[in-house]
Formats: sequence, C-alpha cells, structure tokens
Amino acid sequence: MSDLVPTPVAGAAQPTPITPQPTHVFEPLYRELEAKILQVRPNEPLEVIRKAYLFAAAKHEGQTRKSGEPYMVHPLYVAHILADMQMDSVCIQTGLLHDVVEDCGVTLDQIKSAFGDAVAGCVDGVTKLAKIKVYSREDRQAESVRKMLLAMVKDIRVVIVKLADRLHNMRTLESLSPDKQQRIAQETLEVYAPIAHRLGMGKIRGELEDLGFQYLEPGAFDEIRHSIESRRMSSEDVLVQIRETVKTKLARENIPSRVEGRVKRPYSVFQKLRRQKISIDQVYDLLAIRIITDSVKNCYGALGIIHNEWHPIPGRIKDFIAIPRPNLYQSLHTSVMGPGGVAFEVQIRTEEMHRIAEDGIAAHWKYKEGKKGQQQDERQIAWLRQLVEWQQELGDPSEFMSTLKTDLNLYPEEVYAFSPAGRVIVLPKDASPIDFAYAIHTDVGNSCVGAKVNGRIVPLKYALKNGDVVEILTQTNHLPSKDWLGYVKTARARNKIRHVINTTERVKAIEIGEKHLDREARRLGVQMRRVTKEDLERVAADYGVAKIEDLYASLGYGKFSARQVLTKLAPDQLEPEPETPRPTAPTQQQSLENDKDVVVRVKGVDDVLVYLAKCCNPIRGEAIVGYISRGKGIAVHSLNCSNVQNLMYEIERKIEVEWARGASETFIVRMKVYTDDRPGILNQLTSILFSENCNIRSLEAQGDDERGGEGAIVAMAVEVKEKKQLERVISSIRRIGGVRDVERVQ
Repeated sequence: MSDLVPTPVAGAAQPTPITPQPTHVFEPLYRELEAKILQVRPNEPLEVIRKAYLFAAAKHEGQTRKSGEPYMVHPLYVAHILADMQMDSVCIQTGLLHDVVEDCGVTLDQIKSAFGDAVAGCVDGVTKLAKIKVYSREDRQAESVRKMLLAMVKDIRVVIVKLADRLHNMRTLESLSPDKQQRIAQETLEVYAPIAHRLGMGKIRGELEDLGFQYLEPGAFDEIRHSIESRRMSSEDVLVQIRETVKTKLARENIPSRVEGRVKRPYSVFQKLRRQKISIDQVYDLLAIRIITDSVKNCYGALGIIHNEWHPIPGRIKDFIAIPRPNLYQSLHTSVMGPGGVAFEVQIRTEEMHRIAEDGIAAHWKYKEGKKGQQQDERQIAWLRQLVEWQQELGDPSEFMSTLKTDLNLYPEEVYAFSPAGRVIVLPKDASPIDFAYAIHTDVGNSCVGAKVNGRIVPLKYALKNGDVVEILTQTNHLPSKDWLGYVKTARARNKIRHVINTTERVKAIEIGEKHLDREARRLGVQMRRVTKEDLERVAADYGVAKIEDLYASLGYGKFSARQVLTKLAPDQLEPEPETPRPTAPTQQQSLENDKDVVVRVKGVDDVLVYLAKCCNPIRGEAIVGYISRGKGIAVHSLNCSNVQNLMYEIERKIEVEWARGASETFIVRMKVYTDDRPGILNQLTSILFSENCNIRSLEAQGDDERGGEGAIVAMAVEVKEKKQLERVISSIRRIGGVRDVERVQ
C-alpha cells in the first residue's frame, strides 16, 4: 500500500505525469502501459489487463494519497515498473489490483471470480494482514512479511510485485512525516533490498538501497554523491579514452562487444567505506567499464586483452563465471591501473549474464511466459525454500524479523570452499567448518566432531578461506554444542543447532520443573495425588501455556515459582503468600520517585534481579529484551545484540522488559573513530563531547596499522543518558572532515 506522491527519479524511465482529475484522465497513462507491454510481449492478452485497470480504478475512485493526488496513480506506476521488467499479464494485473483487498473492501473471492486463481493468489500474497488488535504494528509487519515469503514459494511473482510496489513507494517518500520516512527506509534496507539481491535483481536492489540511504543518512548521501560526481567529472576524459582503447583492442582481436561506463552507487560506496575503514580515494572500483560480449570464451579473451594493456591490481581479480554467486550472478571482475594512475574496475560478461545481473529471476519471464515460480530455475529460489522452512519454526514475530534480517544480509562477501570430491560450497565470509558441514547435510552438521582443512586438523571455529578443501569428521549420536552458536555464520547452521539444543533443553526443563513441583509440594504438605490432570491444564491455561508439559518447562526455566503454581492448584490446601500492602493506584509523581533507583523493569513482575548484559550494554531508548538466566536473574540485551539470536533458541526464557520512567542513570558507551591522521582531530572530537555534556571515561589514539598506518583510530568510552544523545554525538563526529567511520563497540 502507498499513500505517497510520485516524483521523477534521475536516470529512471518515467511515464507521463498526470494531474488530479476524474478517473477517466488515467487513460493516457494506461495507454502508455499497453504500449510498453506490446513492445516486449506482442501476444499478451491486453483485454484482461484493461479489465483489471478498470476494476481497480472503480474501486479506488475518490481515494487520494497523502499528497492529495488520486490513489490510482500508485497501482498504475507499479504496473509500469512491472512492464519495464517484461513481466507477464498475471503479474501486471496483480500490480494494478494489489491494494484493492487491503484498502477497498474487495474480497479475494471476488478477485478469483473476476480474474482467476493465479491473480487472486498473487494479490493475497502481496496484501498485508489486517490491523488485528492483538498485534502490535511490529508484529503485523513481521506476520505480513512471513505471509509474503510463504506466498513467494508458491509463486515468485508475489515478491516481484511487492518489490515494484516498494520501489514506487520509495521513489515517492517525501510526502510522509520524517518518522515514517525513517521507518520505511530502514525496512527497505533491511528486508526488501536484500530480497532483491538474493533474487539477482541488481537494478531494483541498487535503486532501493540508494533511496533508503538518502532518507536514513542524508548528510552522508549528499557527501558521497558529491565526491562521486566530482571524481567522475575529472575522470570523464580518461574514461572516454579507456573505452575507445578497449573497443579498438577488442575489435582487433575479432571479439564482438559493447562497452559501457558504470559509476558505483552511493550506498555501495558508503558500505565499502564503513566496512574497510578507508577514504573514498582508496575505492578502486568507483569508476568502471563493462564489456558485454557474445560468449564465455570471448569473456576470458577480453580479460587477457585488458591485463595486457594495463597492470592488474593484485587481489582484485574475481571469476564469477566459473563459480557464480548464490543468486546466479556471473561476471569477470578485475581492477587495473589505467592511464595517469587512475584505477578503475572492468566487468566482463555475456548478454545473458548481463540480463540476469540486472533483472535476476525476472529475466526468466521473457522466455517462460505464464509459468509459476516453482517452475523456474530451482537453484534461483532454493535459498528461499530453505529460508521459509527455517522461519516457520520461529513462533515469536519479533524473533522472526530479527532472524530474517540477519539471514538476508549474510552474504556481502562469499567464500568458496570445496569438499574432497570437488563439490563447491558457497558460504559467507569467515564461515566455519560447522557451516560447511550443515551445508552438506543436517545429519553431517549434527554429528560433526572435527574438521580437516587442506589435510590439516583445524578448530571448529576456524574461518574458512577461498579454495579451502574441507573434510568433516563425524561421530554417531553426537549432538551440537551451544558454543557453536557463537561462531556459525549461516542461517541453516544456526537454526539447525538451535532446534536440536531447544529440543534437548526443553526435555531437561520439563523433567526439572516436574521434580521441583513435587519437591515443593512435599515441603509444603500439598497432596499432589488429589490434583487432577484437569487441574494442571487449568493452571497451565492461567499462565498462558497450552500443555501441562509447557507448564513444567516454564517451571524448569525459572519463569515462575513452584509455590505460585501450587497455590493455584490446591487453594484449599495452601494459603497464598502474604503480600506487603501498597497503594493500589500511585500518582504519577510517586511512580517516578519509585523508579528513580530502577533502570529496567520486568513487565508485570516486581522484586526480580535485573541486570544489563555486558555483551551489548544497552542504553535507554534502545529496544530491549529480557532473558532468564538460571540463578542469575534476568539479563537485559539490546534487541540488536548479536548474542540475542544465539540465546533466544529457548523461547520460554524470553521475557518482556521496559525502561523505568524515572531513572536518571548514565550509560558507558565505547566507540571507535576511524579517521585521517592529522592535527586537530582530537580537539574537534572532545569539543563535540563537551557540547553534548558527555563525560569522557577514557580516550586513546593510535595509528591504524591494519591499513598500512594511513589513518588513525581513536578509541573512547563516554557517558550518555539515552540513545538519542548518542545518535547526536555520532552524527556530529561523522561530519568532521577526515572522519571515515564511527562505530559503537559492543
């Protein structure tokens, strides 16, 4: 759904804009849509598309977007994006109809009756869940994304429509409030752009990332865009010279080709600067040329010509033709030192590789008209099937979204390892032999006891490197260790480990809980033989669990006391514990005074030991979650803490916590500032901290040896009162000239 006004985007083909008028004025925009469809799909049945257009226009009549423009503009522009991607009639009909169920009271049965099962299924997959009261906004978002993922497995066109919908929303985000802009942009970068990347849809992914970056980091976006443009202008003559040289050399060797220029996208540059802690002058692939030829043989021939003409930069040659990326991207990459010492990247690929690199799975639809997602190339969506399988095991919506975001963003860089038989296994950077074992088979992962890499025994936390030959050592009846969760990188490994541990820990917890209840009953003189199964089921329901085993498990995890359960089970045998009288309705001032010494409260529970986890040191204003630790109380983690995913495999131990309103604590935050080594940096840093009234606990500056001593690292610990204050400090530091990155150390 969108409620925004469309605006042109530089470099993107835009249909003719329209002005708010009665419904019939959309006809020129619709005619342009028909023309686009006929250009690439001359046999497409336009009558069903027109029927969908008229149906949607009638249902959306009178509705407007936040800008005041007629709402029908949005589905028409979404359909234009789908037509540009050369999608089929079912997909374009879905684009036109994608909001009628959510916003117009139309039922899916009506869609099915008028347009068929395929269109109805796609519309259902794109439609968000209704605003049911039991769901928070975050939970509704999570369940809507889960619903979309499930629908994607049945028909990949669901996600293609959703990406087109999100792209138009992002192109027209300026009409919303800053808070909504930030929320939608964040979701786009965390969920939708990575999905586009996994499906190989590089063109859409790039635009989604740049638009999200523009709203989340406007200062950094403008600075990087200015740097790119200034360098492109100064290097334009060199780039023209390079392209002409390449064309001449290729023609001389009878290699047919077309040569294009390419400039790295702002968000891609931003990620590289932050990941590698370098300046923009050290980005060798800022400028690039792309050679598109007719065969794999000529791709390698062109690579030889490039290396013969210019010196390649060591370590910058990548062969994604021999070993494609997980999303089936194929290309040869090399960086060379060009004329005048200007470094540039060269990408070499065939026409088919280029089409897949730009449009990904959508490229198939030009040739496989009318076929559903499961009939597409299975390798292209194999990751999706596995992802849905893993995510279905997660019952908690917030846990689902947190895990999904982690899973989708796992592959910024890949490692290519080999089995002894020569099978290629693609894994994330720094993946372990355990990740490799689970990529082979679940049983191999579960029974893994060791690994050999290149013939030598290595620790299971060893970080695999490109070209490693990995042999997994197994032992029957062996089970995964909790420690493995600390260094596995793949979603498959993490979820399989969590599943086994959760199963075994739950069995233990049920046994402990049952014994603890019997022992406490004997101590208090409660006769358990008088307690029936129905009594236990009733008390389990009181505590919000479905089965008696769940009640025992909660007792075993320490979620509530055995005496509390016995009081409910046998009220005639056991008197409730006396409670200290206290005011039933404290005033707001009393509540604030009571909270002054409490930093975090457990919702609905008093007198519980609560402490902030050392691994992430959450600060006021951050989203937090509690985790019950046996014998230690409740550990409070930031929801973004990397350890949360490893701890939350036992969902029974999760507990809701909140920041106390009246507390005035300060929080120690450790940061690293990566900067140029120049005079005055420390003075500017301390001035910012002084202006924000942040006490400095420690500060240390040293050369950045990892990058050849070209920069400096300033490590400091400061006191802040809340998240917003920390965000202001980091934003101000980023604006200092010469600062490459600021990161919070956790």
